[in-house]
Amino acid sequence: MTAGDAVNGTAKSKSQIAYHWIKARIDDGTFSPGYRLVFGQIAQELGVSTVPVREAVRRLEAEGLVTYEHNIGAQVAMADESDYQHTMQTLALVEGYAAALAAPSLPGEALDQAKGLNAELTACLDNFEPSRFTALNRDFHRVLFGTCPNPQVLDLVHRGWNRLAGLRTSTFSFVPGRAHESVQEHQKILDLFDRNAPAGEIELAVREHRLTTLETFLAWRHP
Repeated sequence: MTAGDAVNGTAKSKSQIAYHWIKARIDDGTFSPGYRLVFGQIAQELGVSTVPVREAVRRLEAEGLVTYEHNIGAQVAMADESDYQHTMQTLALVEGYAAALAAPSLPGEALDQAKGLNAELTACLDNFEPSRFTALNRDFHRVLFGTCPNPQVLDLVHRGWNRLAGLRTSTFSFVPGRAHESVQEHQKILDLFDRNAPAGEIELAVREHRLTTLETFLAWRHP
């Protein structure tokens, strides 16, 4: 191996480190869609020059995870709007129905868990972190539809949530105010479970909760 090969190998290694570091933060939501990737800041964080960071971003751009726009620079790719809209509309229907079916068999400890998660969501509002809020929000919803006795409906709900995760988007990242509304809507849903409300009321409340998030996202995209 020549000295040149060693230098190139080191540069490649640093580029790979930068690639995996950035990709991990895109995957876990730390770098949400629309987040600007400032090469200098990332290079300083990793203790490298901007060259391997630029190479890593080019690789992520080729994979469709990053876009580059003139006068804006590199940023995490936005979700496909139509795909997000269709997923949310479908999930509103199936999750609302799943929650309504789950309500009669939901154990008291599961309802207590959901209340605890909503309390954590409320606490997150003071020092807002979209990725943490999104994860807790997902856990909250999973508790409420988790005992749905229809495995096919439950499968559709899980597919919807998995598709949302694949789209790597969260309205809370773009419109933090939606998080405040969301915990209030959660409380209303919990109140319905508490008083053994009719299935139709629970289904409608969960559906409207999901659709309101979609409407907030669309309003942000098309002011």
